Amino acid sequence: MNNRQLEILKGKRILITGGAGFIGSNLCEILLKTSSIICLDNFSTGKKENIEPFLSSPNFKLIEGDIRKLEDCQMACKDADYVLHQAALGSVPRSITDPITTNDVNVSGFLNMLVASRDAGVKRFIYAASSSTYGDHEALPKVENIIGKPLSPYAITKYVNELYADIFHTAYHLNTIGLRYFNVFGKGQDPNGEYAAVIPRFIQQLIKHESPTINGDGSYSRDFTYIDNVVQININALTTENQQALNNVYNVAYGERSTLLDLANLLKTYLSDFDPEIKNIKIKHTKNRIGDIPHSLASVNKAKQLLNYNPKYDISTGLKEAIAWYWENLRE
Repeated sequence: MNNRQLEILKGKRILITGGAGFIGSNLCEILLKTSSIICLDNFSTGKKENIEPFLSSPNFKLIEGDIRKLEDCQMACKDADYVLHQAALGSVPRSITDPITTNDVNVSGFLNMLVASRDAGVKRFIYAASSSTYGDHEALPKVENIIGKPLSPYAITKYVNELYADIFHTAYHLNTIGLRYFNVFGKGQDPNGEYAAVIPRFIQQLIKHESPTINGDGSYSRDFTYIDNVVQININALTTENQQALNNVYNVAYGERSTLLDLANLLKTYLSDFDPEIKNIKIKHTKNRIGDIPHSLASVNKAKQLLNYNPKYDISTGLKEAIAWYWENLRE
């Protein structure tokens, strides 16, 4: 954070929904240095251990609640200056298995948070949007004003979030900023569970000398985005004094893509610095998943121009940082 950002955020009350999750807890850690943090989480996917270091701080307040309950949202928003809405039920496969719960959390819960933020007079509502919104639009790189048809219930819910945010600005003058995350990874991301993200899952498997499994032939590509880039743009969105930057959506990525096969090979190479045997582990393949977008690459020009976004971590730098953390925390 620069001096001006520190000045703007000093002493402010920031509500972080999903604050015990991967992205939310990283935001808590940085913003707690300057601000009072309210964390709202029901621990359905977030973990108490992610926020354990903050619980003793007088400037950190945990509210165990559910965004599907309006009264919980109202309690959390009371006296909040800003909202960073990270709470959601992620995962395309999970949304295909259980679209009703995904919709309840991601749409009804989102609407509850907008209403509570409006009624509490929140100055700015910044929310986690998703690259899944681009759907079947094939052109690369992805630019914010051109999207396709959603390919999963999850993608539909994240697009509906953007529509609701726009309406709450035009109808109620609530300032919002949507951040379309592209495949975020980094320290603290859970490698366990049926719907774990690909990078921590592969790292865990390789550390255990298990073969990672790629859906398809490995040619699908993603714009993998390190967590510190995501933290940076959230802080920029909180503190921007550029009025033209408000009430927009932005891609949050590095602006380069890697295939899943490239990713697996990079992980093997970097992990072999800790354990040479990992380099010889074979990669398995299975069929493609329903709802997956074949290729994803973001243009981050809009974020650079309006939010002064300057991503520091490409995939190589980010993976080395993440692997060092997982090596310390995953080995038995």
